[in-house]
Amino acid sequence: MKTVTENLMDPKGSIEKLNNTSAQKVNILMVDDHPENLLALEAVLTSPNYNLISAHSGKEALKCMLQHDFAVILLDVQMPGLNGFDTAKLIKAREKTKNIPIIFITAISQDMEHVHQGYSVGAIDYIFKPFAPETLKKKIEQFVKIHQNHQETIIQTDLGHLLELNKVNKRLDRTTLNLRRTEALSRAVSETITDTIVTFDTQGCILSVNPAVTRMFGYEAKELMEKHVLTLFPKWEDEVLFDSSRSFLSTIRQSVGKIIEVMAGRKDQSYFYADLLIASTNIEDEQIFVCTIRDVTERKQIEEVKKQRFHNLEHIVQERTLELTKANLKLQKEVEERKRMADTLFRSQERFRKIFESSPCLMAILSQKDLTFMEVNTSWTNFIGYSCDELIHQKINSNHFIDEATETYIDLNKKSRNKKIRYETKKGEVRSGLLSTELIDIHSEPCLLVVLTDITDRVHLENEMYRLDRLNLIGEMAAGIAHEIRNPMTTVQGFLQLSRNKVGNLSTDFIDLMLEELKRANSIITEFLNLAKNKISLKKKQNLNAIIEALFPLIQAEALRSNKQLKLDLANCPDISLDEKEIRQLILNIALNGLDAMTSNGNLTIKTYKDKETVVLQIKDEGQGINQEVLSKLGTPFFTTKETGTGLGLAICYSVAKRHDAQIEIETGDEGTTFSVRFQLIPSVTNV
Repeated sequence: MKTVTENLMDPKGSIEKLNNTSAQKVNILMVDDHPENLLALEAVLTSPNYNLISAHSGKEALKCMLQHDFAVILLDVQMPGLNGFDTAKLIKAREKTKNIPIIFITAISQDMEHVHQGYSVGAIDYIFKPFAPETLKKKIEQFVKIHQNHQETIIQTDLGHLLELNKVNKRLDRTTLNLRRTEALSRAVSETITDTIVTFDTQGCILSVNPAVTRMFGYEAKELMEKHVLTLFPKWEDEVLFDSSRSFLSTIRQSVGKIIEVMAGRKDQSYFYADLLIASTNIEDEQIFVCTIRDVTERKQIEEVKKQRFHNLEHIVQERTLELTKANLKLQKEVEERKRMADTLFRSQERFRKIFESSPCLMAILSQKDLTFMEVNTSWTNFIGYSCDELIHQKINSNHFIDEATETYIDLNKKSRNKKIRYETKKGEVRSGLLSTELIDIHSEPCLLVVLTDITDRVHLENEMYRLDRLNLIGEMAAGIAHEIRNPMTTVQGFLQLSRNKVGNLSTDFIDLMLEELKRANSIITEFLNLAKNKISLKKKQNLNAIIEALFPLIQAEALRSNKQLKLDLANCPDISLDEKEIRQLILNIALNGLDAMTSNGNLTIKTYKDKETVVLQIKDEGQGINQEVLSKLGTPFFTTKETGTGLGLAICYSVAKRHDAQIEIETGDEGTTFSVRFQLIPSVTNV
């Protein structure tokens, strides 16, 4: 490496050598088996710039090719042994000589066939004897110029590469020198610095330490090699090992770049305060940590002294503050008097602000000029769904407020008093409310105060009470007429059964038909009787999941019959007070309705779970959902959408739920309908 560097550091000698090479004579090879022809060629081509070399055969020419570099070759075609064509083929087959131009000279055959053969083996030209000396001389001069230009190009290219290599070598030498200086400086710093420097790998294994470790910790460097870095920090080791949620590596990585104050342990089991700074680097694709440890015991002692001085100074400040407090007492009374007056005004404004913000009614202040929002209270944002930032300076959409009496949009510019309306929220939910508007002035600007009282829950409660009133009325009717109807039906049924065994005017088909109709009428009356308010429920503590699992084969068979699937998702639920027969009827009614609502390959899911103080039974189908008109009439006796239904199934479900102090909730949409029955863990007193 040193020899190569020294050679490259002397480019002048190399350049001079290249220039001398370009100044040498150009070699020209003349090949002919007749000496007189060679003399003729030499007489024509003699020049101080040419070095003419003669060969008397093809073999001799090939030997000359091994000894010299030629600019051009004059080759006779007809020669004994290797003729001109064979010699040319061998010259062109050699990598070093394949680009040398060859001129064939012949005096025998001038046929085009031989000429083509000469060109095919790599000839540049074909000259016939006797030739014109000047023509041959000019051709040779041109080939020589081409050769010289090619040589100069090669020389310039080599010279450029040589200069570039020289620059790279100089940079390499400078880099090597800088690296040696850096290593020497790093070694000097490591040996003279008072801080301990430790390097370790991702496993915590110590790779190296500087001499300062002996002064600071009392260990020799070789004692710590391949030991765990936490050997130097016993108390920190206890913390890391105690927290099993974090590994050593994750703890170290989280500490990279941060100064950590730890208790370091010396070899003699004594401890001292130290600042720890960890850095990370990668060496040959392996992560290495560099840890700098600084003894801060003196700093801690100085801090304690400062704390004591600060405590003393704080005591002095407290004494002087007491004096200033007494001196400023009179001034404070005057300030308080002025502040009292300002507070009175502020409380007045704040009182109105709290009334506006805390009102359960939806309140908004609009600019009368363009109906844009100026202020909205919390109730407005909670019910409507838009945030305050989304509404302020935006125009109110009057199309979201519809008068229920006229089914027209509300004109907010007109004063209103408790007008019953429907309004739409951000999520598209339609709710009910009472709208009042009032014209007010704020800072001389005409404004509109909009007050909206949400009555959606009240409307829902009124509808529910109306449905329950109808249910109670039908229940009372059922209790009153069921007994009177059943007695004659029992007599007729018994009579027909006796008459069926005797030969009479009525055929058995007619009698069977009457019995079937009476049985159907009795079934309707039995279901109607289940609506009775005073029906006695035989409740006992039992598990809802056990009832569902007992019904599973029956519902599964009905589902498979119509090419549908039944899925159970039963969570652990506590026992509750249930009438098993009534709950079985409730589950069957809702489940069979769900199966009827779905097409083939639909899934019916029965789910139970505990939600706070309730046990929830959830039955979900994948039908087309229930429209709003039908949804409002669900549970009304004798209302049905089925061709053969009695309209008592859901009415009985609501009656059973009421006797069990349970609530039925319905969620419906395009993806199906979900019936949720919530049973209280602690039933109310009126339903026990």
